[in-house]
Amino acid sequence: MTKLWGGRFTKSAEEWVDAFGASIPFDKELVEEDITGSLAHVKMLAACDIITKEEAETITKGLKTIRKKAQNNELEYSVQNEDIHLNIEKFLTDEVGPVGGKLHTGRSRNDQVATDMHLYLRKHTKEIMVVIKQMQLALLGQAEAHVETIIPGYTHLQRAQPVSFAHHLLAYFWMLDRDYTRLEDSLKRLNISPLGAGALAGTTFPIDRHYTAELLEFDGIYENSLDAVSDRDFILEFMSAASMIMMHLSRLAEEFILWSSQEFQFIELDDAFATGSSIMPQKKNPDMAELIRGKTGRVYGNLFSLLTLLKGLPLAYNKDMQEDKEGMFDTVTTVKGSVKIFTGMIESMKVNTDVMEKETHSDFSNATELADYLASKGMPFREAHEVVGKLVLLCIQKGIYLLDLPLEEYQQASDLFEDDIYEVLKPSTVVKRRNSAGGTGFEQVKKAIALGQEKFKQK
Repeated sequence: MTKLWGGRFTKSAEEWVDAFGASIPFDKELVEEDITGSLAHVKMLAACDIITKEEAETITKGLKTIRKKAQNNELEYSVQNEDIHLNIEKFLTDEVGPVGGKLHTGRSRNDQVATDMHLYLRKHTKEIMVVIKQMQLALLGQAEAHVETIIPGYTHLQRAQPVSFAHHLLAYFWMLDRDYTRLEDSLKRLNISPLGAGALAGTTFPIDRHYTAELLEFDGIYENSLDAVSDRDFILEFMSAASMIMMHLSRLAEEFILWSSQEFQFIELDDAFATGSSIMPQKKNPDMAELIRGKTGRVYGNLFSLLTLLKGLPLAYNKDMQEDKEGMFDTVTTVKGSVKIFTGMIESMKVNTDVMEKETHSDFSNATELADYLASKGMPFREAHEVVGKLVLLCIQKGIYLLDLPLEEYQQASDLFEDDIYEVLKPSTVVKRRNSAGGTGFEQVKKAIALGQEKFKQK
């Protein structure tokens, strides 16, 4: 089979070599974007009198026929035609005859594939932004229901201070908010058209790049043809943002895995997001959370793969850059699926408020409150810290907690202690009093929820 570019060659590659070099097994994912870009290009060619209106109409009709076949899964792609661009061109010439060959006037596969990926990533970036908002809404919903539900807060995975469960969930809301804005900001650099840059140096044809950019709803064009065909920063930026999204999901996944264990029992995941064991009938495994935690490594790998791929490439296009697509496709699929799964887990999880309440009464996470109590009465905080540390040790030796310690023991440690200390030590009081801006106090949490809801009105 003669290649569309084969005029200069006297020998054809063997099939296995063609298969190694072909990208059609994966870049057929770009079929919609490739046809969309071609429709804009042919319209511009006619507007600039590079081809006739009749030729443009014939080519346009052919491209729309191919698009419909693609949507109906009726296209049979060929490795011999290497990539999505040459496959579409072959389908087109088969459909409309030799005039189909005029479609490629004034462009190269180099600017064509770059255009395809800009269109693809623009669409999927916006779709991921939508699912992030849905996950944020799920977090807000659970937060509204659990403002005064108290959970042990941790540092070093050791009990630290009690916090509102809503406050804990809202930490992830704000992580996702940064993720959303990173994607939103990336659109400024993503939504630029490389179409018409040619192979690397532009073209001799009197094309109108600004017109095709307008047709494809780009904000502008690359001002340098070399940069246009060799730039993959927009993919790297997306993959970097995607890696942070997955890192945030992985952290929450780890908490869900811990919280749903027999040792914690803070939450129970819905059966739809768990699996059983083939040998142990009692098991309910948090497999979806574990998979998200595991898939995070794949997304990181895709980012580092592309960074490594690009680091030594001279301008402009190199065949190495064919390897930029599979990781991008995989990252899009993985991130979108992971966020959707997590949204479902959050919406459907059961929160065991009784277990959380019991646990906040069975630790020393209110110890800081004792030190603050003494400091508020004039004792230097470092001295107060030591006094409370000794009281905690005394309780450990007695097998009790601070709320169980008799007032006499407190007053032996410091005459600043009064009988109001027991009210101060209640977990609900501990949380309520932390009312500094952004803190876990119930009033602050309510403000944070209102602020989160307000942000949605602006998106």
